[in-house]
Parts: sequence; structure tokens; C-alpha cells
Amino acid sequence: MRSERYDSPVARELVGAALADLATRYGGEGDETPVAPSEFVPPSGAFLVAYLDGVPVGCAGWRSHGNSGEVAELKRLYVASTARGRGIARSLLAAVERSARGYGRRRLILECGDRQPEAIALYQRSGYERIEDFGFYRDEPDVLSFGRSL
Repeated sequence: MRSERYDSPVARELVGAALADLATRYGGEGDETPVAPSEFVPPSGAFLVAYLDGVPVGCAGWRSHGNSGEVAELKRLYVASTARGRGIARSLLAAVERSARGYGRRRLILECGDRQPEAIALYQRSGYERIEDFGFYRDEPDVLSFGRSL
């Protein structure tokens, strides 16, 4: 697991793959949530890349949410299809939680869609509970929002 800039070549490639996966599931661009690379720079956020045998196979990041300085939002958790089923998503989620906690965040929130059963199962197994919908897709019927205290 390594920290990367959100706009680094390896991060851009993984984020592009994540968006393509979402586009397959939902259509359109996959996720039109406004995201700026500067949101993933410590201490306001971080972006992590998972490697398997030296090859980047997954990513996840967090960015600050709200003004309290206590809430982080999970963004772009993704594992390449060739590397799934090896616990990489869980490792990425745990690394994001540690990173956010290390910068004083006490809660991690996220939104995902109802056509991501693998992600929903991961979040529920990891102690995340449904919360009031928030963010860019809060008024969409297929959005599911989750949160967990860190």
C-alpha cells in the first residue's frame, strides 16, 4: 500500500478503471461527483494504491467532509477484476480508516449505488450502517449511504 497523488499517472489509471466499472453498472460517466485532486492531499485527505506483485491493482481515498474536521468521506474504492477475492478491498478500506483517523477524523462516510452488491457486503461486514443520504447523489433512488465511527 502506498500513498499517491490523486492526479498521478497510476492513480489516474485506477480511477479511470473505477469510473468505467461504475459506468457499466449505472451508465453515463460512472460517477459525476465533483472531485478535485487537492482534496486528497494531507491533512485534508489521502489517496492510497494497493500493489500485488509490484502491479497497482486497487485504490481508495478519503477527503474531508463538512466543517467539523471530524468527518471523512471515502471515495474511489476500487480493485481490478483480476485481483478481486484476495482481501485487497478490505485492506484498502482499513488503510483509509487508519489514515483518516491519523488526521483526526472520527467518522468515515460513503455513498454507493444499489448495483454494487460486493461493496455493500464489504461495508456491512466492516461495521458500516446506513445513514441519511448525502452528497451529489443524495436524491437519487438507487443511492445508499453508509457511515462508521473510527
